Amino acid sequence: MQQCTLQSGIRTLGPCKLDSGLPYRTWADNKTIQVFVDEEIMEDVEAPFSLCFEAAGPRRKLYFDSSRAKCAIVTCGGLCPGINDVIRAIVMEAFHAYRVPCILGIPYGLEGFIPRYGHSIRELTPSTVADIHRFGGTVLGSSRGPQSAEEIVDTLERNNVNVLFVIGGDGTMKAALAISEEVQTRGLKLSIIGIPKTIDNDINFIPQSFGFETAVFKATEAIECAHTEACGAPNGIGLVKLMGRESGFIAARAALALKEVNFVLIPEAPFALEGPGGLLPALEERLRSRGHAVIVTAEGAGQHLLAQQSGTDASGNPVLGDVADLLRTSIAAYLKGRGIDHSIKYIDPSYIIRSVAANANDKVYCGFLGQYAVHAAMAGRTDMVVGKIQDRYVHLPLEMITRKRRKLNIYSDLWRAVLESTGQGMLAGMLPPEPAR
Repeated sequence: MQQCTLQSGIRTLGPCKLDSGLPYRTWADNKTIQVFVDEEIMEDVEAPFSLCFEAAGPRRKLYFDSSRAKCAIVTCGGLCPGINDVIRAIVMEAFHAYRVPCILGIPYGLEGFIPRYGHSIRELTPSTVADIHRFGGTVLGSSRGPQSAEEIVDTLERNNVNVLFVIGGDGTMKAALAISEEVQTRGLKLSIIGIPKTIDNDINFIPQSFGFETAVFKATEAIECAHTEACGAPNGIGLVKLMGRESGFIAARAALALKEVNFVLIPEAPFALEGPGGLLPALEERLRSRGHAVIVTAEGAGQHLLAQQSGTDASGNPVLGDVADLLRTSIAAYLKGRGIDHSIKYIDPSYIIRSVAANANDKVYCGFLGQYAVHAAMAGRTDMVVGKIQDRYVHLPLEMITRKRRKLNIYSDLWRAVLESTGQGMLAGMLPPEPAR
């Protein structure tokens, strides 16, 4: 393994000269965290290596006079379990630990910065956020799509904001970088701190994003229902479509949690419908031997078998074809052609999964993220996100996590375990080719 390389890359607004008023003794000054990088963190790793990152946590010296600082929080993109928990943790930490006098909530994502949309900025206090962690969604509302960085910074300037906390996914973190560039162009001393959010678990370099554990748990409930339906009819087929545009993490983890799944389809493993190693012949064999089957597919699976879609959605993502419709149509035609009566029960729990409140573990995770984000901001850190890697919280440069989206490595132990659990290793595309020696 290579020697650990320090990956600081965390920009600061200036020297920290003010004493922290926190009563703790567990300071994070000059601490680094060594991270072991393998195929579970980065899918294109050729050989394991180590990186060192700046540890998250409170500092002895602060950049901002927290008693005069003004913060803002914005939530962007799709919903995810735990957003309200992060908001609450930021507000409580900023108010109670640092005595920050004003924390603004920006309504409906980046639209909330733009006057023409007519959204009203609100003040967040401990009393207004006291119970929001009990509910799913985001108390601030959200939106998709780009907005002018110049107009956003105009609003931040007008409101004398010193720190902006940005909660969102890959596109949102790229927007945070654009906002930071505009801030630097104007010579402002304004900290930009990201808290990465994605239900697909596809943020680069972060093994598990907040809300993912809750999403997997809710997905298993849908799979249980599909299994029950499949067992209740001759040649019953339960088909469940889960979130995962480019990454199959939810589908893979949920399938491992419930051993009733027979086929898992993910974007990273292009499958064939017919012919040697085809899904349909394997499904036919499963029905003839056991009389029922459960298929779990990520929404981005099978795009190579669908007509090329044009255009992008509000977040700039390519429009996907409907893999569930492809599967239902293909399965019905294939089995009918072989005289096999069957019943397909289709379940898409996507909006249920993403809208629920976080479970206990995710709530703890969100609390840490919110607290560490405030610690970083008060110490003048900027252009960074707080991330949890191998059970340690670190500062990661925004540039690092926006390089690409994280995908499930089909060479990894995770995917091998899925193949063993389902027995679908004989399908075409499931097993990667042997690496070149």
